[in-house]
Amino acid sequence: MVVTRRAARAVSATASVVASAVASAVVLSVTAVLGAGAVAVAAPALPAAPAASVEPAASVEPATSAERVASAGRVAPVAAIVPEADVSHHGHVVLWDAGLAVRVRTENHGPASLAGVTVRVRTSVALAERQELPRNCLQTDRWTVLCRTGALRADGAQERLLAFELRLAGRPDEVVVWVDTLWNGGAADRNPENNDHEVLALATGDEYVF
Repeated sequence: MVVTRRAARAVSATASVVASAVASAVVLSVTAVLGAGAVAVAAPALPAAPAASVEPAASVEPATSAERVASAGRVAPVAAIVPEADVSHHGHVVLWDAGLAVRVRTENHGPASLAGVTVRVRTSVALAERQELPRNCLQTDRWTVLCRTGALRADGAQERLLAFELRLAGRPDEVVVWVDTLWNGGAADRNPENNDHEVLALATGDEYVF
């Protein structure tokens, strides 16, 4: 079969048109596929952050009627009233050889009466181990003797007398004696000068007054 040049050109043109159409169809197909894929592989959306939990406020129970009554009836404590007394000690001491004589007169000038007072007598020289003391007196160590006076009225007219002799461990030339109040029942004493004494006694047999 003989194909003319014009027919060949016509066939070639037709083939070109067909190829172009096929290429266009392929491009459209790929675009559609890619578009679908783009939609399919789109990045997933991030999950929303959970809302912060809020704890419910603690419920406050209303006070009961008994509690309200107790609160209303509560009274502030009242400070205890401390009695006041003015205790005084006066007397003398005498030192000779190994003996020490002690005389104490105790009074209460008020304003409150006292059930009793404990008088303390101390010496700068050690006492002998054995002492002969009144029933209301007690040796607590080698330097100290305590004595009870009994009740004291507040008018100062009542006085209690203590009289005893102490045996010293040696024969000193002098001794210092302290006389004071150890206990007065818890009363306040605003004049301690007349119940707190220090006296120096020489071994002369003389009375040294306080």
